Amino acid sequence: MGKNMNEIVYEIQHSPAYASLIINLKPNQKILVEAGAMAAMDSWIKMKSKVQGGLLKGLGRMVGGESLFISEFVAEGKAGQIYISPGVPGDVQHYSLQGNALLIQSSGFVACSPTVEIDSKFQGFKGFFSGESLFLLRATGQGDIWFSSYGGIIEIPVDGDYVVDTGYIVAFEDSLTYHVEMLGGLSFRGLKTGILGGEGLVCRFRGKGRLWVQSRLIYGLVNFLNPFRPVSTSKKDD
Repeated sequence: MGKNMNEIVYEIQHSPAYASLIINLKPNQKILVEAGAMAAMDSWIKMKSKVQGGLLKGLGRMVGGESLFISEFVAEGKAGQIYISPGVPGDVQHYSLQGNALLIQSSGFVACSPTVEIDSKFQGFKGFFSGESLFLLRATGQGDIWFSSYGGIIEIPVDGDYVVDTGYIVAFEDSLTYHVEMLGGLSFRGLKTGILGGEGLVCRFRGKGRLWVQSRLIYGLVNFLNPFRPVSTSKKDD
């Protein structure tokens, strides 16, 4: 088999707690990166912001919790290196798209090949409204894609049925069907949302494919820190 000249050489360091992604670009090779995730790069690498897929798709991503713009980096004339850091401490996972689709939590996109199309998919009340988002991102095409989590990433091969708390889902292959439901014995009246997280909502996956979950729930950290947040003690004059 011939070598794929579009293959992107990469390295993931400091995994799984504070993972960062290092991309080694060939001369004139491009990479698309979530806006604001570039930490450092060689000086000859050039950057420009773009709305991938046009304005309407870009607006769809913005409504879905992602940035409207994706940054495009190109190593002009010679090879170069770029360091990419996700927004929260955790792991980074690579996935190779081969004409299939990958669904990713709305805050999980890190970077991808320019041949990969990123779009948002509205879930409505059948989606993940556990405090994570009403949206998932859908990656299609052929090429490399990287996604991140809060905490470590655990890969689960599903063959049949599998149940996951919605707050822990990072990504899954589109060969899996899914249905969000209440955990037995709970009602919507007792559902915790917002700063308390989404306890009680689970996603039931069916089929055969891979699923990635994170080892920590970010709302657990938010709830832990909440009692220590500064509170104004000033009073208005009568």
